[in-house]
Amino acid sequence: MSTKRIVLASVSPRRLDLLRATGFEVVCDPSGVAEIESGFSSPHELALVNAGLKWQAVAIRHKEILVSADTVVWGNNKFYGKPRDLIEAKLMLNELGGRTHEVVTGVVVGIPGGRVESFAESSRVTFRAIDEVFIDSYLKSINPLDKAAGYAAQGDGGRLISALEGSLTNVIGLPMERLGEVLASKFGVLPSALAAIDECRGEIIKNNGAFLDGRKN
Repeated sequence: MSTKRIVLASVSPRRLDLLRATGFEVVCDPSGVAEIESGFSSPHELALVNAGLKWQAVAIRHKEILVSADTVVWGNNKFYGKPRDLIEAKLMLNELGGRTHEVVTGVVVGIPGGRVESFAESSRVTFRAIDEVFIDSYLKSINPLDKAAGYAAQGDGGRLISALEGSLTNVIGLPMERLGEVLASKFGVLPSALAAIDECRGEIIKNNGAFLDGRKN
C-alpha cells in the first residue's frame, strides 16, 4: 500500500479539511455540475446520483484516484438542500428544530477508466427545540448557504445539535471512516488511514464534545 494523490471533485472546505487531516495529499477540481434536488424516492438514491454526476464530469480530466460526494438531508418526508437565501435557511431550521432528521452522503471513488466504487452513508441528527431568536442569532454565526439544510455540524458544541447517531464526519460532508476503509481495501491507499481517521475523529469529537455526550454511537 502507498500514499497516492487524490483528486476531490469539490471545492468544499470541509471535505478538503477532512481528507487532509487524515494525511491524504489532495487537489480540488470542482465539477461545476448543478445538483439535483428532487425526483427520487430516497435520500440514498439522490445522493449517489449527484455524486456520480460530479465524478463523471471530472473523470475526463484525470487519471488519478478521484473522489466525489453529495450530502442530502431528509426530514419531515422531504429533502433539504442548500438554502437559496437566508429566508429559506430560516424556514429549514424552523422545520427541523426539536426533531430528528437523516443525513446521507453518497460517495463515488475510483480511477477513471478503471475500478470505481460507490456507497452511501447515513447518520441521524436531532436538533434542540429552537425559536426564532435562536435561529436569527445562529444564522449570523455561520454561512448557511453552502450547507445542506443550512446548518454546520462542525464546531457546534451542542448549540443546535442535541444527539447524533452514526458518523459525525458524514454529517460534516464526507464519511471518512467508510471512505478510508474503501481506499485501503480496494485501492491500496494509505494503510495507516484508519488510524489517522480515528485520530481525526477524536479531534472532532473533542471540539464538539457537548452534544456528543448524548450520541448513541
